[in-house]
Amino acid sequence: MQLDLNLLTALDALLEEGSVAGAAARLHVTPPAMSRSLGRIRKATGDQILVRTGRTMVPTTRALAMRAQVHALVQQAHLLLSAQRELDLAALERVFTVRWHDALTAACGTALITAVRRQAPGVRLRLPAEPGTDDAELRRGEVDLESSAGAPTLPDIRHRLVGRDRLVLAVRPGHPLTDGPLTPDRYAAAEHLTVSRRGSLRDPIDDALTARGLERRVVAAGPTTAFALQLALGSDLVVTLPDAVTRTARDQLGLVTLQSPLPLPDIPLHLLWHQRYDDDRAHTWLRETAAATVRALFAPQAASRQPLTPPGSGG
Repeated sequence: MQLDLNLLTALDALLEEGSVAGAAARLHVTPPAMSRSLGRIRKATGDQILVRTGRTMVPTTRALAMRAQVHALVQQAHLLLSAQRELDLAALERVFTVRWHDALTAACGTALITAVRRQAPGVRLRLPAEPGTDDAELRRGEVDLESSAGAPTLPDIRHRLVGRDRLVLAVRPGHPLTDGPLTPDRYAAAEHLTVSRRGSLRDPIDDALTARGLERRVVAAGPTTAFALQLALGSDLVVTLPDAVTRTARDQLGLVTLQSPLPLPDIPLHLLWHQRYDDDRAHTWLRETAAATVRALFAPQAASRQPLTPPGSGG
């Protein structure tokens, strides 16, 4: 049987969109035409690919297994056939998955979407909740761009350092730490909150305290920065977190920001992607746009940057 390679593009769209109508709109064909393509795909693969469950369609087990490989093949074909063509952002139609830490998404998500929509209105962005625990999604092509505090260890994962963030303390107005000098001992004696998707009650700050013979009491671990800031606002818990990526959220909540009494190292911020996209002009544009958006966090206008509250100034 002769295989129509156009079916790969249709299959990729069907698996991405999860519906005939969505895939048809994505590829600019009619729903009946896409339905016929689905029928041909089913015949070629011997699998239903998408099955109806109530009012929606869900992928079969085989479809789920082949989704990443199909997407990679379509992207490779796209690169092969468009390598010598100039990038036309106005005509570009593509879906990018940008998976950043929740604080970075909150700080830069609006600016990134605005910049992308202004330059390439046909591009759509997926912004999942959190980075993964490894680089598997990047390697499979399921994630296009990811954030990380650490540089990758795998040779096929590229990275770019886009900034370094300092750690600051966020507390509610009138918190006891805002009254009087903030010493390492007072900081350690307070009750603390960590931000950890896995619920860890310890982080590198505890190592810095241990080196000084101090130990803090972490009474809770919050899954996201947004949750941690809300909890700090409504309690006497202290949350220590990166300054630039949380500045807007802290200001909106009216939290008081204090300098750390400890000499804590800056937190690097990297953007990660797979090497398959090194020569992908559309992906290169996305990386440049994302990097510029993130770097803007670390170079705010002097007039708009509020100084930290010095220890002992009151709340």
